[in-house]
Amino acid sequence: MFARKIRVKVVGPLGPRDCPVAWLDSFSMRSFTGRSAFDETLPVADGLMEASFRVDLNALERVMEDWLTRKFGGGQAVKLRLTDVGVDPQGP
Repeated sequence: MFARKIRVKVVGPLGPRDCPVAWLDSFSMRSFTGRSAFDETLPVADGLMEASFRVDLNALERVMEDWLTRKFGGGQAVKLRLTDVGVDPQGP
């Protein structure tokens, strides 16, 4: 749906791992930020999202860390590393 590809890693004591797609889906299904740009994200697979070019990667990372910490952190902060991995050659 979106041409921009975002790699999402959970950074932990054992090193980075792909963020589970269930976590990405949970974030993407919520309308809690009041920021319409975050509506332009789509979970694709473990560790991979698609997004529009309107999505600010740094802001997305901060908001996702906050949401995932509250939802899945179990009392521990969830730290992420988001990387723009390029554009789908089939996209716009």
